[in-house]
Amino acid sequence: QVQLVESGGGLVQAGGSLRLSCAASGRTFSRYIMGWFRQAPGKEREFVAAIRWSGGSGFHADAVKGRFTISRDNAETTMYLEMNSLKPEDTAVYYCAADPRGGVVTTTPWGYAYWGQGTQVTVSS
Repeated sequence: QVQLVESGGGLVQAGGSLRLSCAASGRTFSRYIMGWFRQAPGKEREFVAAIRWSGGSGFHADAVKGRFTISRDNAETTMYLEMNSLKPEDTAVYYCAADPRGGVVTTTPWGYAYWGQGTQVTVSS
């Protein structure tokens, strides 16, 4: 059973930084694609970033490119989202997700089979 557990959310002022973590367990993730999504109140869940567990650089949504960086630590089976220059519009619940199919990186939520419980990020102006 795949388990994804996010941590690291909180309240931060605009311009500040946070680092989210996603601890993954229950499978061998070498072929997985891992992603971060976020959902603000009244809005649809949107893609933030994704990375292949096997290696390579990450993919980032235009809205966060240059400010957020996705990475993973294979030894600890943990994925990270480093968030800098945070804006009030980044306020949302952030979710970790896993796509076991590998292959092409998908930016749609329905491409991911496993989800964490989410962690709240609030950016004050």
